[in-house]
Amino acid sequence: MTERQAAVRTIVLATNNAHKVSEISTALNFEGWEFKTLRELGIHSEPDEDANTFEGNALIKAMAAREASGGLAALADDSGLEVDALDGAPGVYSARYAEDEIDAQTGLTAEGLPIDSANNKKLLREMADVPDDKRTARFVCTLVFIEEDGAKHVARGTIEGRIGYDERGDEGFGYDPLFYPDEFHGEKTLAEVSQTEKNAISHRGNALRALKRELD
Repeated sequence: MTERQAAVRTIVLATNNAHKVSEISTALNFEGWEFKTLRELGIHSEPDEDANTFEGNALIKAMAAREASGGLAALADDSGLEVDALDGAPGVYSARYAEDEIDAQTGLTAEGLPIDSANNKKLLREMADVPDDKRTARFVCTLVFIEEDGAKHVARGTIEGRIGYDERGDEGFGYDPLFYPDEFHGEKTLAEVSQTEKNAISHRGNALRALKRELD
């Protein structure tokens, strides 16, 4: 084993999302660190995310990934949308907000919509009577990093904005086509900008920057 190989530290990411992997590896560019997804390590890990907080769900995923990988350092995130007019909903249920409308066999609604589109349609219905000045919301991301010795680090990032009245843009995913970040002065949704522009202000980007400051 060479000196360089001995210095490499493998971090297992509790995700197989290519966008997340790229963003994480760019933000946490510590010398000697390499990031591997569950799939790359041949790991199947789908723990029940039954906590009622973002931190709780991220911790569940990080602990499961660390255990399944035989004790590697593990990093997980949980994120979602909090809408003030809906008392913080959909919150930790963001990814499955319209789950009750989805057919278990086809993965689509009766109208043929996938879950992301169904979630957006449901959110627009729930906010149909909410006026402009009450449509405030934020994306939240909580990261949990568990080191090889079990030490735990938690970082949180947010991005404030407003919910629009229809979907705009096709560059993002999830609720991005409905979310107008304050940084863009209400002119563009997160789905109307490049991934690079999004990363510079996103909730996950902010959480990653906070985690890096803690680990430096």
